[in-house]
Amino acid sequence: WRCVEPVVEQPQYNMLKRDRVEKEYLPIYEKYGMGLTTFSPLASGILTGKYNEGIPKGSRLDVFPDLRKRFEEDGRFSKERIEKVKSLEKIAKSLNVKLSQLAIAWVLKNDHVSSVLLGVSNTDQFKENLAATEIKYKLTDDIMREIDRIL
Repeated sequence: WRCVEPVVEQPQYNMLKRDRVEKEYLPIYEKYGMGLTTFSPLASGILTGKYNEGIPKGSRLDVFPDLRKRFEEDGRFSKERIEKVKSLEKIAKSLNVKLSQLAIAWVLKNDHVSSVLLGVSNTDQFKENLAATEIKYKLTDDIMREIDRIL
């Protein structure tokens, strides 16, 4: 006998980049039952809140100026986007979780997401991010509506 190979797509998906997953691919999930292995749930660190007050010393965007320039040019640090991140941070605090955990849990809340690829710098960050699997259940319909309102 032969096993059926997995069928997945690996798009970028996070609170700030949603259209491909939520609009373009929607008919594919419904027709074929395809699942997603997503990446960049923290939008390259923006959804951690660490860039809310500028570029911290020693961060990836401080160390790699070309990457920083690209992020600035494509509007990732626009005032509007940072204000959204600050509002999302308030929701995270109200749930007694970190913004990064809220962002990952939000991705996991999508029924079409099978798994989320995480990029971490150390073991503590990995453990913190894994805790998002428990936080996902705190995301009630009301909280999800509030997040959508912000976004």
